Amino acid sequence: MSSLMPLSETHRLPVWRRPEALLYLMAAAMPLSFATWSALLNNFVIEVAAFTGKEIGWLHTVREIPGLLAVVVIAILLAVREQVLALGMLALLGAATMFTGWFTSFSGLLVMTLLSSIGFHYFETVNQSLQLQWIDKGRAPVVLGRIVAVGAGASLAAYGAIVALWDSLGLDYNTVYMASGGLTIGIVLFAALAYPQFQSPHVQHKHMVLRRRYWLYYALQFMAGARRQIFVVFAGFMMVERFGMKVSEMTLLLLCNYLINMAVAPWMGRALGKYGERNVMGFEYIGLTLVFLAYGGLYWFGWGIVIAGALYILDQLFFALSFSLKTYFQKIADPKDIAPTAAVAFTINHIAAVFLPAALGYLWATSPDYVFMLGAGMALVAFALVCLIPRHPEPGLETVFSRGVPLAAE
Repeated sequence: MSSLMPLSETHRLPVWRRPEALLYLMAAAMPLSFATWSALLNNFVIEVAAFTGKEIGWLHTVREIPGLLAVVVIAILLAVREQVLALGMLALLGAATMFTGWFTSFSGLLVMTLLSSIGFHYFETVNQSLQLQWIDKGRAPVVLGRIVAVGAGASLAAYGAIVALWDSLGLDYNTVYMASGGLTIGIVLFAALAYPQFQSPHVQHKHMVLRRRYWLYYALQFMAGARRQIFVVFAGFMMVERFGMKVSEMTLLLLCNYLINMAVAPWMGRALGKYGERNVMGFEYIGLTLVFLAYGGLYWFGWGIVIAGALYILDQLFFALSFSLKTYFQKIADPKDIAPTAAVAFTINHIAAVFLPAALGYLWATSPDYVFMLGAGMALVAFALVCLIPRHPEPGLETVFSRGVPLAAE
């Protein structure tokens, strides 16, 4: 990277070299590796490594450990700038994805999963911080919606290539992993050379930040992490285990998924700006409750693959609304708290993620429908928490209980 540049001067740069453009570029680079890894994972572990629900549960538990240790980012930032760390972790994700196909044993897959997870989680921690520092509050809902759309577009490109070429070219897992990881690394190299280091006007705290007034944000992060595991770990695994979906079929489903997300995400951003975080997140969690209950119906009533696929797409669509939690925090936060709180929040988000996959893997072996019922319960708890968000959150007005209470010095 080249010179240090204050955000106030970035308007002089060409549009493609501005901070917002770099956020879009990183949003595209990450899914090329992560989305490909996710698309192939369930088929790869079942066909090559002979995984059952127990092994996939342990793999995802290992995958979430770096998320639980996201507070380590605070210590790393004492020596490394956030922008540099973000690109470095993207490169690690790309490298780990490249070599995943070389490791087909249970222990080997755990190691590669851990490395790719360190890259993914530490990148996401820093990336969320950079988004909230570099994007103006007034434009945040729209820009974050566009970032989601860019990420969906990159996932769409990866999935489209797999669907189009997997059968016709007789691709194997190793070839696809190598190509996707290599593309991510190529984008990282371009970003490192083409962009200056951007300097936020607010110097971030370099120590752990835990504030009482952020308690609702912490609670919502915990519930978001718990609910996410039901989708990430078990929804996709169900599509392969119960309905026998092949790589090309599973990827086609994900392709439809991200095509819808790419089209809808900008609209979601505009809706967030119009209706506010409380209404948007409330809609998200009521929808998720219904989706999880319907997942149970696949087992109770024997519904077929068409309904299962529709539910999977709806699940991912609601998941895309999670950027509303970012804008809620941006509105209530001290600007200097953003980087350390992003690390703390990521750790809180992954507390449940570490123990739930392994624990629910054993429940899945006997009663898969109960796993989805637990997911519905989690979504209802999260909805109750969302109801505590005020219509117009701001410092000193973080929850409905703090109405009229002046912000205390911390």
